[in-house]
Amino acid sequence: MTSPFDHVPIEVRETHSGVVILCGDRAIKAKKPITTAFLDFGSVAKRDAACVREIALNRRLAPDAYLGLGHLRSPDHPPEPLVVMRRMPEETKLSRLLDDGRAGSAVIEDLARRVARFHQSAVRSAAIDTEGTPNALRRRWADNLDEILDLDVSAGDVELVEHIQALAMQYIDGRLILLTERISAGRVIDGHGDLSTEDIFCVEDGPQILDCLDFDDRLRFVDGIDDAAFLAMDIEYHGHQGLARRFVRAYTHAAGDDAPSTLVDHYIAYRALVRAKVELIRVAQGVLSAHDSAHRHLRLAHEHLMRGRVRLGLIGGLPGTGKTTVATRLAEKVDAVLISSDVVRRELLEAGVITGDRGGYGEGLYSEQNKAVVYGALLERANMYLLVGRSVVLDASWTDETERDFAIALANKTFSSPRVMRCAVDEATANERISSRRGSVSDATPEIAQAMARYACAEVWQGSSIIDTSATVDESVEAAVAVWSRR
Repeated sequence: MTSPFDHVPIEVRETHSGVVILCGDRAIKAKKPITTAFLDFGSVAKRDAACVREIALNRRLAPDAYLGLGHLRSPDHPPEPLVVMRRMPEETKLSRLLDDGRAGSAVIEDLARRVARFHQSAVRSAAIDTEGTPNALRRRWADNLDEILDLDVSAGDVELVEHIQALAMQYIDGRLILLTERISAGRVIDGHGDLSTEDIFCVEDGPQILDCLDFDDRLRFVDGIDDAAFLAMDIEYHGHQGLARRFVRAYTHAAGDDAPSTLVDHYIAYRALVRAKVELIRVAQGVLSAHDSAHRHLRLAHEHLMRGRVRLGLIGGLPGTGKTTVATRLAEKVDAVLISSDVVRRELLEAGVITGDRGGYGEGLYSEQNKAVVYGALLERANMYLLVGRSVVLDASWTDETERDFAIALANKTFSSPRVMRCAVDEATANERISSRRGSVSDATPEIAQAMARYACAEVWQGSSIIDTSATVDESVEAAVAVWSRR
């Protein structure tokens, strides 16, 4: 009796839970008869059910790759269930394309659109929604962090993991409204759960995405951004940060998802942490070379949590110091919402909320009462953005310590990180800038600047950083970005 695989080279690959046989144009997968804390393949019936489930779940993204259920027959044993697959060409594997420099923008954007289409048609339900709540997200982080600390982590990495934990929990604690809105918008889905570059093949008839997470439904019930973040993380880990960003942009565009960048960073960090745990488990199993990969994934998680901190920036200073220019450019650089006191004041005046003439400092439109209303409106608007995960840059003078204290209290209340910057330049330069303004919403004059200086010049802003704006605009903005980004 002959077999279609006679005289065909056969390659066998083994994992902790299964065996894959590669022969000709087929890949055949068998489950090992094992029982663990999260797997139960102890009987033929259970292995058969697991194979059927694997095929059904993976056909959502790779219908042409999962051909069906087969059986290995033996006269002495019951038929052993097998997953029969179309074998994917190794040279089309995404990880190899990335490593060889063959994964261009077109490949990445096509993949992003494929994932977005999958998410748009994915199953949603009340049970799935519960996995998108703050408590569920907090539990997932805590479970992985606890497992990591129980593994072989170096002293330096223990400190890193502890800071990762603090940053992750700070983000979740302040984002109840954001996460609730994500659930209400139908963003929590039955996703893939394990979008690794090792399991994606970019073939001519479109990307084939294999091996979804099938042993625990809850780990597949995630926000679409969380699901996509795994792949963004893995692309970046392969040294392609630009392509990772392009993937995220293409995905959010195709999905019609305006998620804040802080949420994207949070989920990329989570996926890097999960991968670090997997690598540390490999170290515990004797694969010592995995230690470097674990450390790199921990660093990646930390970098994205730092980048994704929700921040409230106070960019202040006297008129003519360049605070509006710095604030505007900073907000663009760090993807923050810009709110200007000059704009808010004008809107409140036009709405009749405040009244007064554009007179001198401390009177008319600039009376203490009106100033309190304007600053209150600034913080009220900032609060709405901070609660939904959007960092905010507030452009105002901030010469009053009480107003700064109110802003810092808001940052603390919303579990956001305050950044206070005072723009400074010599008086002559400031006056020259004021006199040469064109088309500005600011009413400041050299006389108002001098009056404000008499009021504020002797005051030291506690916890602030000085931005010397006598340098070029680019240099001043670079200094502001450095303050914004620091730990």
